Amino acid sequence: MRVVEVTAYGGPEVLRVTRRPEPEAGDEPGKVRVRLKAAGVTMADLRIRAGLYVDQMGGLQPPFVLGTDFAGRLLDPAPGPDGPLPVGTRVAGFVPWYEELTGHGTYAEVIWADPDWLAPIPDEVDFTAAASLPLAVITAAQGLEQLGLPPGATLLITGASGVVGRLLLQLAAAAGLQVLAVSYEGDESELKVLGAKHCVTRGEPAEVLRKVREHAPDGVDGVFDGALVGAPMLAALKDEGCFVAIAPDRVPASERGIRVEFDRARPHARRIKEALDKVAARELVTRVADVLPLEVVAEAHRRAEAGRRPGRIVLMI
Repeated sequence: MRVVEVTAYGGPEVLRVTRRPEPEAGDEPGKVRVRLKAAGVTMADLRIRAGLYVDQMGGLQPPFVLGTDFAGRLLDPAPGPDGPLPVGTRVAGFVPWYEELTGHGTYAEVIWADPDWLAPIPDEVDFTAAASLPLAVITAAQGLEQLGLPPGATLLITGASGVVGRLLLQLAAAAGLQVLAVSYEGDESELKVLGAKHCVTRGEPAEVLRKVREHAPDGVDGVFDGALVGAPMLAALKDEGCFVAIAPDRVPASERGIRVEFDRARPHARRIKEALDKVAARELVTRVADVLPLEVVAEAHRRAEAGRRPGRIVLMI
């Protein structure tokens, strides 16, 4: 089967399409095989490939296969959140790459998956949309839980134009929070439709903080740092507020009684299913920026690194 290996740490040029043996039924007790149709390209993939997370990888070295988000069809029957999933069921989920640290990601034609990672895809949702969702929506939902803010509280989301930020914005607004969204210029109208009360344009931290204080002069109750700004954004918080980081190298030290949390998403089939059902019902919006074949994975990484186009880049397999 085709896979994409990271052959060394570096730029997109270190990605190589090669072949590995296809998994055989029964080789991984407790896991089932999924033949993939689509895999998402995440910011974590880019940072792992570049060697930024070496210290968190437990000695794992190239060559290895990147990838967390996936959508495809079951090759083996599996239990599901609402009952058995037969062979051929369309499923989506994500591989907890950091917890597994096997180097077996989703840039591959066939993967092993724990049934607890899998949710059935509704008929109304295609493979590309399904593959854009799992890691991001779990990160958003889990971050919202970690923030623990009551209705009416103010939440600052850095990176609100990004995949996780847009989903968190929708979940936070539905929970009754007042959201200040740090966005790319030109995204303000769309983000307000998704639930933002105010938008401020991305820029240097000092300038962002100045704009935030125009809307929240006493500070905000919570910060979700989707843009990986780190410690400078603590200044936006009230004393004893909460700061949630999503990158291990952007977790600031606490000050002024601020609670600092690290949000590393953990697979949750039920939550993924609920999110997919909301997408099917048009109650939650996910966005795909580009769809590219597996063979041009290096170009997919270049486009993701260039940023600006909102949405997840998805590889078709």
